[in-house]
Amino acid sequence: MTEREIIMDPDFTEDFAMAVRIGDRIELAGQGGWQGSDMTFPDDLGEEMAQAFANIGRILEMAGATWDDVITVHSYHVDLPGNQDFVNATMGALFAQHMPHHRPTWTDVGVTALGHPRMRVEVQVVAHRS
Repeated sequence: MTEREIIMDPDFTEDFAMAVRIGDRIELAGQGGWQGSDMTFPDDLGEEMAQAFANIGRILEMAGATWDDVITVHSYHVDLPGNQDFVNATMGALFAQHMPHHRPTWTDVGVTALGHPRMRVEVQVVAHRS
């Protein structure tokens, strides 16, 4: 049986893991665009999306991976209807910035709410690191 490595971020929460690594596969918890442990969010949606990607990069590093290892992205968006063009363009630009040499599989889903009342985007990734 492959051993499971739990990656915690005690500066954020001890209620759940930020990532779990089993063998070569790393699954991250969804990350929002919060700044710091006080959970402040940018007013600008594009900045919030970019901050979510920065938060993912930090957790990937904690797990011994990088954006180059990301194979799957799931993103959840509040108020997606009517904003698809902006969301798709912004996500595409963030993919190009963080993964210039490959593209992951991607699913984006519109939702009515996320885990914090000011949160408008949550991004979850799966990485494969050999």
